[in-house]
Amino acid sequence: MNATNLVMQSYGRCCVSPTFFDDFYQHFLASSLQVREKFATTDMTAQKTLLRQGILNLVMYARGMPDTKLKALGESHSRMRLDIRPELYDLWQAALLRTISEHDSEYNEEVRTAWRDVLQKGINVIKSYY
Repeated sequence: MNATNLVMQSYGRCCVSPTFFDDFYQHFLASSLQVREKFATTDMTAQKTLLRQGILNLVMYARGMPDTKLKALGESHSRMRLDIRPELYDLWQAALLRTISEHDSEYNEEVRTAWRDVLQKGINVIKSYY
């Protein structure tokens, strides 16, 4: 099975869990004071909806969808706007992989590698706008 199919199946298993997105933000916010500061005034309910769509956009880009949405995200997160430093995406990815490992009953090294490869492709587009 290819990486994007493995990731889509894994993501489906994670999204069934009612605490998946809350657990992700718990891990992500715990990863750095800078991350906590960036989210200090954020509407977390709305943010979880954006996260759900953002992950899907990363997967769809890896499947061959145009990078239009990732470019827009890169622009909104650039140093001139939200100023999300490139290294924060590494913390984001680590928190996401940790959360997936806790919520996907079929998580293993193959699934982890698929997620890393799929996410990194889109994250590189977003980082390029910083």
